[in-house]
Amino acid sequence: MTTAVFSPEQIAALSAPLDRAKVQTRSQAGRSLAYLEGWQAIAEANRIFGFDGWQRETIAVQCVSERERTLGSSNRAGWGVTYTARVRISVGEVIREGSGAGHGIDVDLGQAHESALKEAETDAMKRALMTFGNPFGLALYDKQQREVTSSASPASSANPSSRPAEVAPGRQPQSPAQPEVDPSLDPLDPGTIHQLHSTIRSLPRPALEGLTKAFRKRFQVPPDALSIADRISQRRHHEWIEAFLVQHQQLVA
Repeated sequence: MTTAVFSPEQIAALSAPLDRAKVQTRSQAGRSLAYLEGWQAIAEANRIFGFDGWQRETIAVQCVSERERTLGSSNRAGWGVTYTARVRISVGEVIREGSGAGHGIDVDLGQAHESALKEAETDAMKRALMTFGNPFGLALYDKQQREVTSSASPASSANPSSRPAEVAPGRQPQSPAQPEVDPSLDPLDPGTIHQLHSTIRSLPRPALEGLTKAFRKRFQVPPDALSIADRISQRRHHEWIEAFLVQHQQLVA
């Protein structure tokens, strides 16, 4: 008899619609593309599978392009680099793989390689996780996005055909639509902030410098801010830091 890999709660989570508040958009080739950020995919994997319930392994990586190019309107000399990667995700006996590509553009050749490599690994990871279900972006492959819903909408994970109810002819909504509140902006309690500060301070210097630099870039911390400590105040900061540490385990080992 085969033992079930996923619990009923995990199956329900994997079948649930994707929360639109977690979806980002960008413009590419004149089109608007919807996607999940890498840290969000990791946060979802931690939530559904558990922090120690899944593994990520980069099984192939290759630099496929490196060329000189001009950067920006100033036409500064720089570099453009492209990597491809293949990542394997394991959850118990279930193994999924995904391939991705990443591009790095920078004045410094080393920085261009670093950016391209990280992006390729993240892209491949997201494609592998996507095969597990809607919370990892599978719902975005449906052009009509029928399994993408707002946080305020009642989600029925057991019934894929359930949709937000339409207003019947002649009937008015009971109340005006209220603006959605992004749960990622929820404030952190003092205890959680203190714990995050302690975790960050205990990191080895390379990991601390890498986290600080990435946090400043991700959350647009002004250059004149002496520290990121007072910027760690919301749920999104907590989730991003956890995801960063998972992605950079080799720096904190």
